[in-house]
Amino acid sequence: MAKRKNDNLRLGEALQEFIAENKLQKGMDRVNAREAWKNLMGNGVNNYTTAIELRNDTLFVSLSSSVLREELSLGKSKIIKLLNEELGKDLITKIVLR
Repeated sequence: MAKRKNDNLRLGEALQEFIAENKLQKGMDRVNAREAWKNLMGNGVNNYTTAIELRNDTLFVSLSSSVLREELSLGKSKIIKLLNEELGKDLITKIVLR
């Protein structure tokens, strides 16, 4: 069991420390990437989105509409830039639409 610390920490700092100690950052990045996609794309695209998965630095997005998939594929670089801005770090380097 971990030794208890007597330092007074803010809640945010304590959570960040917990995430770092337990190596949970990859999982948090996956959740944050899903949320960023949902926030950025809006209801129109989210209605056709069936799955979102972040593996390494690639975001895999499954879409049920081939027309929408083709439209989004034309603006991949802009979508990557907007997602990384939403996440606050360069987490995504590639998007695969399927």
